[in-house]
Amino acid sequence: MWEPQRPPLAAEHTVVACDLRGYGETPLPPEPYADVHDVLLLLDHLGIDEIALVGSSYGGYVATQIAANVPDRVSRLVLLCAASDAVAPTDDVRAFAEQEDALLEAGDVEAATELNVRTWLGPEADDAAVELVRTMQRRAFEVQLAAGEVESQALPSDLTQITAKTLVVSGAHDLERFGLIARHLAAGIADARHVELAWAGHLPSLERPDEATELILGALD
Repeated sequence: MWEPQRPPLAAEHTVVACDLRGYGETPLPPEPYADVHDVLLLLDHLGIDEIALVGSSYGGYVATQIAANVPDRVSRLVLLCAASDAVAPTDDVRAFAEQEDALLEAGDVEAATELNVRTWLGPEADDAAVELVRTMQRRAFEVQLAAGEVESQALPSDLTQITAKTLVVSGAHDLERFGLIARHLAAGIADARHVELAWAGHLPSLERPDEATELILGALD
């Protein structure tokens, strides 16, 4: 999902993009795991001490945990429509989850995939973005359903521990919960500012790639 941003970011920065477990080409393990530990082990393997961390949706949830637990390693933090446990699900999120669960229980992965495409992309998304989200979501279902129930362990996210200069981004066309999360994060992180994009849904980096790239570059400078 970061291919539109990778070349322009790589012109000025070293760029590392990883598949979290259960996504892309990374399978789920049979035993419990923690995404934060996976990312930190990857950085250690690559010999990278300090990072600017960019996360979208669930990736933003993981990025927030990293920034809160190893603040000395995160110099900049960009959170695009990040998830969080700190804000309760809103009615629209609950309705989406119930519909997705019902479709998956009925074995209709294609309909569940299309539900995700409709839910997470805003009105600016072009056909290429729609097809990419469709492909990624179908792949995620394939990987995750094949693995069954596997426990992903989250680390506590004390926002007062985050020292990174932070940009929190939300989309006006996103589900209500993510706007509430963005305001919660911006209020709780000491050096944070919140930008709401009037044109965006849940995945602004795919909906208007060039604008999202400029936003990220500006936050990293």
